[in-house]
Amino acid sequence: MIGAPQNRIDGPLKVGGRAPYAADYAAKDLLYGVVVASPIANGRIRHIETSTALAFPRVVDVFTHENRPSAATRPVRYKDMSAPSGTPFRPLLDGRILFAGQPVALVVAETYEAARDAADLVRVSYDEAAFVTALARAMDDDPQEYEDAYEPRGDSEAALAAAQVKIDVEYRTMPLYHNAIELFASTAVWDDGRLTVYDKTQGPQNVHLYLRLSLGLRVKAIRVVNAYVGGAFGSGLRPSHTTFLAALAAKHLRRSVRVVLTRAQMYGVSYRPDAIQHVKLGCDREGRLVAVEHRSVAATSTYEDHDENIVGWSGLAYACPNATLKSRRAQVSRPTPADMRAPGAATGEFALECAMDELAVAAQMDPVAIRLANWTDRDQNEDRGITSKAQRECYAVAAARFGWSRRNANARSTREGRELVGWGMAGGVWDALVAPTPTRARVTWGTDGILEVAAAASDIGTGTYTILAQIAADAFDIDAQDVRVRLGDSTLPMNPVEGGSWMAASTGAAVAKACDKLKRMLVAQARARHGLARGTTAFNRGRIAGIAIGDIVASGGKELSALATNLPDVVGGRKYVGYSHSAVFAEVRVDEELGIIRVTRVVTAIAAGRIINPKTARSQIVGGVVMGIGYALHEEGLIDHRFGKVMNANLADYHVPAHADIYDIDVVFVDEQDDKVSPLGVKGVGEIGVVAVAPAIANAIFHATGRRVRDLPITLDKLL
Repeated sequence: MIGAPQNRIDGPLKVGGRAPYAADYAAKDLLYGVVVASPIANGRIRHIETSTALAFPRVVDVFTHENRPSAATRPVRYKDMSAPSGTPFRPLLDGRILFAGQPVALVVAETYEAARDAADLVRVSYDEAAFVTALARAMDDDPQEYEDAYEPRGDSEAALAAAQVKIDVEYRTMPLYHNAIELFASTAVWDDGRLTVYDKTQGPQNVHLYLRLSLGLRVKAIRVVNAYVGGAFGSGLRPSHTTFLAALAAKHLRRSVRVVLTRAQMYGVSYRPDAIQHVKLGCDREGRLVAVEHRSVAATSTYEDHDENIVGWSGLAYACPNATLKSRRAQVSRPTPADMRAPGAATGEFALECAMDELAVAAQMDPVAIRLANWTDRDQNEDRGITSKAQRECYAVAAARFGWSRRNANARSTREGRELVGWGMAGGVWDALVAPTPTRARVTWGTDGILEVAAAASDIGTGTYTILAQIAADAFDIDAQDVRVRLGDSTLPMNPVEGGSWMAASTGAAVAKACDKLKRMLVAQARARHGLARGTTAFNRGRIAGIAIGDIVASGGKELSALATNLPDVVGGRKYVGYSHSAVFAEVRVDEELGIIRVTRVVTAIAAGRIINPKTARSQIVGGVVMGIGYALHEEGLIDHRFGKVMNANLADYHVPAHADIYDIDVVFVDEQDDKVSPLGVKGVGEIGVVAVAPAIANAIFHATGRRVRDLPITLDKLL
């Protein structure tokens, strides 16, 4: 089962419309909440008038900071498992406005339409204060010193001065918004003093902790369920204010309440922070790096210190004796940014990999050759070995499939009709992590003959249901379709938030360990009740020595269950660090007259350890490539800095790639054996697919046009 392409076991439910998402759950006497959001970016509420809204037919209540029901006020009570340093946002705490889109009222009514219409009747006047939402201006207004992201090595300044070939460039990226299909939604079901919250989240136990502390609930008085999540990409790592508001209203009114944000309101929750990066590279005539300097400044909010590892990748991707890596944050009057698929890496590696391409041009070298000239199998930032690194194979396989050897090195050298054709490439790296906290799973063989896997993990569309079924099925040599998987419930065995591409390595390992325990229990019971010979331990098609597992369980009169925990390898982590790697080759065609860009081919080779399910893994990589195309060419949050508001807060004006934007995507997984990175040899594929795509496209556009664009997205106006 492990390693075989397998259809999603939850696929029929989803395509049949039978998979319930957070806003789909029914509840008796359900009420509907609609958020009223602030139009200003900074200031205070002077007056809020709700009487007209309260008089609207079928309206039950309107909650504001003036009548907020009992809830915690201290910041520590709102700290969730993924919170950065600083003071977390506390909905409806007081009249202070921190960002445009901040909830200032919740209108609750017996129908959604009544709540929506009454929300328009809430009148709020503000005392607006000065604010800054532009990153460059925030940098100028608060000229902080850059801090070392890692201990500097060598003397990069002297090495750059003496370098035979050098570049000194700046790159800029815009704020990006997650834009998952499912809107943030919470259905808080009240049942005689107990709350069950159906929530869009990447961590039901994280939300459970947050609500328990912020609302003063007993541990057993609340349950959080997120059985199905319609995409999140990191936006659901932290509890959203819909969760708090729905639970707050339900607790106060003693009725079930559902709160769903509009698409426009989603832009007031989180985003990938915009960044300004300054990269200096120096090498000798053979292309060997002698110095790397990478400085970045990224946006954060005025109340929390969101931080991402943007510059660190420049210190580990290539061998270099001299490196200076510095970063800083700039406070803007926007909501706190959030992790978004490959946080830090997608931003930092865009700059690094474009800079490597510029260095290759300056050194008159092939872009692949200059990367191979700087090969390393150590993480020089941490001074640790890398558990495995099959990136050379990625370069070779992807280059061959792409036809890279036929590339003319000169820019603007290839034309077909009115289109300029360019080929570019980039390398990628992302953490191969095991969750830093204990991860648990329970496997149970029931008296009904069904093997069940249970964990409080989340499947945000990545295929977790399926791979956990495969791991369990492999242990007992049965079909994955015959395994029942329960996820997304805070009452199930403990799991961290779903992020960092660690779910397969962590929860998967816990499932495998639990299966081993259950197998020993089954063998012992088979010996005691069926006379199984000692030394017989092999399971074959759900049997052992011809005895059906169901019969072994039935002979004991009750189900057999095993719980196991996976922990990070602390000892091994002192010697080694794990990463997944990629190579991306892209072909672009640029209309010379109109500047229209098409990405007509992408070949990506991935080294991610053991691949449990090539079918769902390929789907993850294809999704990453599509997101990378959006990052490179389409997506940007356009903020009117006079008002501090996102002006394209909809899917018509904030363009994500559509079918017409996507052409051929070729994905190949190179063989990579790794017995150190995780118990199953798994590295995860959720994020490595996106990191190198944007720079490969940017480099291809330079090759096509001879014009180097260093700020994303690359739109046609930048080429005309």
